[in-house]
Amino acid sequence: MSGHIDRPLRGIAFNLIASVIFCLADTIAKKLAGEVAIVQITWTRYIVFVAMAFLLTTRIRGASFFVHAPWMQLARGMCLVCSSLLFVLGIRDVGLAEAATIGFIGPILVTFLSIPLLGEKVDARRWMALAGGMIGVLVVLRPGTGTFHPEGLYRVASAMFWSVGVILTRRMTATERAETTMFWSAVSGLIVLSAIIPFHFVRPTAMQLLLSVGQGVLSSMGQWLVILSLRFTPASVLAPYSYVQLLWMTIAGFLAFGVLPDGWTIAGAGIIVGCGLYTANRERRR
Repeated sequence: MSGHIDRPLRGIAFNLIASVIFCLADTIAKKLAGEVAIVQITWTRYIVFVAMAFLLTTRIRGASFFVHAPWMQLARGMCLVCSSLLFVLGIRDVGLAEAATIGFIGPILVTFLSIPLLGEKVDARRWMALAGGMIGVLVVLRPGTGTFHPEGLYRVASAMFWSVGVILTRRMTATERAETTMFWSAVSGLIVLSAIIPFHFVRPTAMQLLLSVGQGVLSSMGQWLVILSLRFTPASVLAPYSYVQLLWMTIAGFLAFGVLPDGWTIAGAGIIVGCGLYTANRERRR
């Protein structure tokens, strides 16, 4: 299952389905975050992640566990596990729509980080888009005001680690298969979390265990659908559709927790989404 196949509608469909699945997984994670340790939530998710990644790697023709860049794979795995931990910390005390909005700075950060890590050149217009995205984050967080939520900074840090992970993925695409990268990211993350979990583990209730496993299954399914979508459609074409997740998060936040985003969050989302769409369009034209 390597190589690119030009079927854009199929890729877009996979991407939209993934956004719904991720929303469900994040809603469950937010509910669990008030009851179970963050490390335990992420650890359970990674157990499921490893199991599903192993199954995919063994069943897909041509897939292999062999890696050409082990240290880069390890670094990517560490970035993803840090992003996962910080993400759950970020949504524990912040609304789902607000957390999703802040997270959309990630694709813009990828453009910025591609300069030192990939040696790419960024023109003045994309620098302006990056600056605009940062302003949008400040509008959502509103530092220096009585409504400032420092927990939102966890989401910013999560997006930073995620962006580095994306850059590392780009650097490995020439030598590593997607299934192999997915498996080793899961294994390296599980090893780290397994070393930490004895200090945080609390025996979950039957419902908490069911929800934990469920959000692990959903997250893994979402990851695989994203990989499939990128096989059929270029990332620059898919980028605008990722912002649909903000709608799902808003609906989920209202239905599950009775919370709607305020005017500042909506304004910040508009700025970030606008800058993100501009950046995606520049990438597509390149």
